Amino acid sequence: MHRAWHPWRVITERAPEGTGLRALLRGQDFRRLLAVRMLSQLSDGVFQVSLAVFAIFSPEKQSSPADIAAVLAVMLLPFSVIGPFAGVMLDRWRRRQVLLFGNLARFGLGLATAALLLGKTPEWLFLTAALLVTALNRFILAGLSAALPLVVRPVELVTANAVSPTLGTVAAAGGAGIGFLVHQVLPTGRGTDALLVTVAALLYLSAALAAQRIDRELLGPELHPDRPALREALATAWRGLLAGVRHLVRDCRPAVHALAAVTVARFCYGVLIVMVLLLSRYTFNSGADVDGGLASFGRAVVCSAVGFFLAAVISPWCTRRLGLAGWMTTCLASAALFVPALGLAFAEVPTMLAALLLGVVTQGTKICADTLVQESVEDEYRGRVFALYDVLFNVSFVAAAGVTAVVLPLDGRSAAVVLGVAGVYALGALLYFRSARRK
Repeated sequence: MHRAWHPWRVITERAPEGTGLRALLRGQDFRRLLAVRMLSQLSDGVFQVSLAVFAIFSPEKQSSPADIAAVLAVMLLPFSVIGPFAGVMLDRWRRRQVLLFGNLARFGLGLATAALLLGKTPEWLFLTAALLVTALNRFILAGLSAALPLVVRPVELVTANAVSPTLGTVAAAGGAGIGFLVHQVLPTGRGTDALLVTVAALLYLSAALAAQRIDRELLGPELHPDRPALREALATAWRGLLAGVRHLVRDCRPAVHALAAVTVARFCYGVLIVMVLLLSRYTFNSGADVDGGLASFGRAVVCSAVGFFLAAVISPWCTRRLGLAGWMTTCLASAALFVPALGLAFAEVPTMLAALLLGVVTQGTKICADTLVQESVEDEYRGRVFALYDVLFNVSFVAAAGVTAVVLPLDGRSAAVVLGVAGVYALGALLYFRSARRK
């Protein structure tokens, strides 16, 4: 007789003994899911550097904070509209198929984007193609997060959240490093950008092939016999989204507080990223030295990636001693201290140290938020909640860019912005600590 599929049955049958990192990595299904994430995000890093160089570090134009905000809005806001509805589909479609066909689609779109660059088409057409690639990226990342609890045991979830998203972020930074390195060796221009986009497309193809190795049924979601047909589900997507929100607010208060805290951290990180980008181009280097500005920003990205890795190493230990809420509060509060201490110098070395520490606290906050959401949200709703999670990430980052477009000067030097960001970090730490303590 056919046995009903249940996520914890798969984990119980396949998980190795032990709860540490070594035991986690012995899990074949976890390793395969991790490979998909790392290949996908490695190619994202290569692709995004090409976009940044074309739209922001182009030698023939002087990019302002408003230009950066416009690029981020074009790339992220449209998905913020469709993302929640995509979440309804993540709770219906086989997540393994989403990873497979999503990366195949990005492979084709990447080749088309490279052709547009070589053809010297208008900038808006290139951005439209890049928008589609990025929209699929957010869809795939939400699916990866929703699938993670189905390939590890509950006791391994904190460690898995430390390892999987962090290594994905490090892979993205590695891809960005490849892009920066290529731009240091080859002359800046559309030909180099097209070459990098083609490399990214081939990496998307490798991610699709890695996804194909995962069992089609393994990543869920669990099928219910009374689930309505696809057409009916599409017609009721809005109601499904509201149901996910109601479940989150009514039954998952720790997840709500965690999402609020990680949104604050993401907003502050976005402001500081734009500031570092402008400092790299116009303060640490001459505005005409595009390669020097790109190299400085590349070093900041590498420092931040090292911070992400350190967060993966220390977060399981810190959460065992401080708890999830305690470690998240510590991350937010520490940022309120080191951001002004290092940032007000507006010098390259302190800025790189700040980027390293920001990587630690930003990824540490995300590890805690991911775990709290996964632990408290039922699998039936998890795809929708993670899609909403992505929306909060995108909107907060674009909002940060919008704020910097108004308040930051072209050279990125603003003591008021640095102190304001520190104040937001401090307020976020206080409010989250109070809410977690009441719970």
